[in-house]
Amino acid sequence: MPGMPTLVVLGARNLGGHLLERFGAEGWKTAAVARSDDTLAAIRAHGAVALRADGTDPAQLAQALADARAELGTLDVVVNAMSVAVPEPGEPWGGGPLADAGLATWERWSAAISRMAFVFLSEGARALRAGGGGTLIQMTNGAATRAVPTQGPISAGHQALRALVRSAAEELRTERIRPCLLVADGSILSPKIAARLADGSLAEDAVITPDAIADAIAFLAGQGDGGLTYELVLRPRGLPWLPS
Repeated sequence: MPGMPTLVVLGARNLGGHLLERFGAEGWKTAAVARSDDTLAAIRAHGAVALRADGTDPAQLAQALADARAELGTLDVVVNAMSVAVPEPGEPWGGGPLADAGLATWERWSAAISRMAFVFLSEGARALRAGGGGTLIQMTNGAATRAVPTQGPISAGHQALRALVRSAAEELRTERIRPCLLVADGSILSPKIAARLADGSLAEDAVITPDAIADAIAFLAGQGDGGLTYELVLRPRGLPWLPS
């Protein structure tokens, strides 16, 4: 990436805010996509370009990425750190047992997650084509690599997300566009997680730090053509290794 690289983040709260701060301090030009006034103000406070859009809406995301290119000059790296799974009151995390679930459960968990990834990858690829290439990084979690009881709906969404990234990576290899999957297979440090560390309900070596994620993003974005990684898994030392 000649000159000063650029980073656009979708999902700019805890993790996204840290990425803006970290890469901005390292000299990158940064921007982020958000909907709420509070988050847009926080983006500006990090010294980044604030882009108002719904990242799950194709037309809005396409316009936001076009605006990012106009503001930053180039599009080098676009990271999707959005979370779209919102349980209904009283609903088990992950959707619950399939025999107790209805179609609305699948739409809230499975369909919402895979739709988000489809919009990100398709619109992101079109935006990077306009500039001759770049890197798309889709964040996910351990549900993308395995399914567990009562969490089939969320796992189905994340495994569909993984399949979309893998397909896009094969399709776009010759266009110098690299769709990558970054799996954060553990709790990411945030104010909520910090409280659990403080009360002893979570061990420090069972947590992934935002800096570790930033390091992984920098690695994926800085690869040369001689050796490329399209999927990278981060798992804390304090958790047992579980094969995919």
